[in-house]
Amino acid sequence: MPATVHVRELTADDLDAAWELGRFAFGSEPQRPAHHTATVPGLTRYGAFDDSGRLVGKAVDLRHDQWWSGRAVSAADVAGVAVAPEARGRGVARAMLTALLRGARERGAAVSALYPTVAAPYRACGWEAAGVLRTVNVATAALPRHQPSPDLAVRAGTPADLPAVADLYERVTRHRNGMLTRRGELFDFFAADGGLPGDGLTLVEADGKLVGYATWQRGRGYGADSVLTVDEALAVTADAARELVGVLGSWASVAPTLRLCPLDGDAVSRQLPLESAREHERDLWMHRPVDVARAVTARGWPAHARGAVDFHLTDTFADWNSGTWRLAVADGAAELTRVGGEADLRLDVRGFALLYAGAAQARSVAQAGLLHHSPGVDPAALDLLGVGGPAQLLDYF
Repeated sequence: MPATVHVRELTADDLDAAWELGRFAFGSEPQRPAHHTATVPGLTRYGAFDDSGRLVGKAVDLRHDQWWSGRAVSAADVAGVAVAPEARGRGVARAMLTALLRGARERGAAVSALYPTVAAPYRACGWEAAGVLRTVNVATAALPRHQPSPDLAVRAGTPADLPAVADLYERVTRHRNGMLTRRGELFDFFAADGGLPGDGLTLVEADGKLVGYATWQRGRGYGADSVLTVDEALAVTADAARELVGVLGSWASVAPTLRLCPLDGDAVSRQLPLESAREHERDLWMHRPVDVARAVTARGWPAHARGAVDFHLTDTFADWNSGTWRLAVADGAAELTRVGGEADLRLDVRGFALLYAGAAQARSVAQAGLLHHSPGVDPAALDLLGVGGPAQLLDYF
């Protein structure tokens, strides 16, 4: 194929070709879901075309928001990146990601996350591995036995309960980092059918108020290989978490294995025998800033954090981020402003991603070759960028 490709947003006329390209890349079933060949609000599809007009690559910008310490930050989360086999290794993905990042910046996005099938091409474009979405198997019979509490009510949920479920999800996640807000027109589009998100929804209430929930899929059979998949189990009190885990444990006789994605340090995880859990699946996710100044000012910061540090940032893929900056943090907010001259700390954009997401400390980033400093200068000054703690995702996209 020619060395050049032409990248533009896909139109409705391109969606059949985009589906076929993705189907072959990811081994999807031949039957195509309706939303793959229809215009969907809240996402932008990009395509790369060769000189003959053939679609040779595609990528999707998901217009999510992510929670960062209590504030919603506009994100350009990337999904569905696929390149035709004949066009691989020729810069097609790079051209699409360049267009996607520029478009995302123009619409106001600050950060970006993605799940890679292979990390190297995304590292070359400034993303860096920042965390893992873990799915584990737990023996259902090993869940702690629990006497139902007389102060809590447990019942099956209905679609009418979904707004309360969304509110509880937000109570658990909004003060964490990296979690999707699950707000906006993209989520509204997929929730428009009004159905439950799985086979069942279990609710725990105290005085009529929702304090815990689990969404689950029953699976097939009731023998030794039967699995109860818990898509999500969250609670806002320890008592509610114990009640939920007690309900899940009641499946032991017909579903010997419980499969779920634990949320680090939350109320439900503290009730689970995770010491005996076995990893079922792990999905690496990567992060990068779309616009570093926006990424810093839009997020929340710990109220106790205070300080300032100058550094030079290199971002060869998104040159608007490059330059010498001063980070100033105080009173639960921060600002990134351009300053003149050089800086003793020189940070690669992948190092910025690691620090921002709380995935590494500055000395480790320096050891990885993503932060350079003058002799006698302590790189730990840049730990200020990561004071918000580690980021985590619960959604796969």
